[in-house]
Amino acid sequence: MIPDFLVTHSGGFHADELLSSVILTRLFPQARIVRSRAPEWITPGEDRIIYDVGGAYDPAAGMFDHHQRGAPLRDDGQPYSSFGLIWKHYGRDYLTAFGLPEAHVEAMHGSFDASFVLPVDLTDNGALSPSGPLAGLTLPALLETLKPVFDEADPEADNRAFHAALAIARSFVEARIAQSAAKLRAEAIVHRAIEAAGQGRVLELPRGMPFRPAIVKASADHLLFVVHPREKDWCVTGIRRAEEGFELRADLPAAWAGLTNGALEAVCGIEGASFCHNGRFIAAARTREAVLAMADLAVKEALSIGA
Repeated sequence: MIPDFLVTHSGGFHADELLSSVILTRLFPQARIVRSRAPEWITPGEDRIIYDVGGAYDPAAGMFDHHQRGAPLRDDGQPYSSFGLIWKHYGRDYLTAFGLPEAHVEAMHGSFDASFVLPVDLTDNGALSPSGPLAGLTLPALLETLKPVFDEADPEADNRAFHAALAIARSFVEARIAQSAAKLRAEAIVHRAIEAAGQGRVLELPRGMPFRPAIVKASADHLLFVVHPREKDWCVTGIRRAEEGFELRADLPAAWAGLTNGALEAVCGIEGASFCHNGRFIAAARTREAVLAMADLAVKEALSIGA
């Protein structure tokens, strides 16, 4: 089915139909978005996909609402919003259209659902209520700030705001997918580097890239530091113990903290050492040889204190 129309409700908008529209407009760029609650528009037809309105979930008929009694639930009992339903049925096609390699589509579909789609679904259904100082900075909350103010008199204000918000929502979805796809590409590179490192404590990469997920997946618990080139120098960085928080498997030497250039060279005894962050999680050197020497010293100190 190639629809001519993508139909969602009129009036105020929320993250779920905006994000659904991101997916559908990439797959069906020729289709026109219609925002309406009129019966003639929210009645199924071969020329349309209807979402977040219509009172039914019937994929065969192109209906993807979640507000009705008996609305669909995930296998674990958690609710869908229209975004979750659209992602369930069209997400794989979206990822393919985005250019993701076929081998990565299924893994990305599941991970994006869990990390990005599900929180939107839960928030839209009232099953998740973010609190604290960051509550107003979630993606659903920020998208809703783009709605017209209550006393806006222009009858087209809602539609204009919807399309402006759609462009912003699209940028977040595409950026998140691009970042996740890059992590999958990086994983293969990091895995090869882990094999090359053997039982060494330092992992050398050909460039900066996400490395922790691949290290964890490979159970490379022996690794303490990562080195890689940057635009004009090289850096050595620590590896976080956990996804959350900043505790490292090993810190860089305390004597290096906050030093640069000559002062750092004098302390560590390595010509070309140029910088160490005061937090001791990253340092830099002007050459590969220098940064590897720094990494070697950092490993020796870490092992001496029981890292």
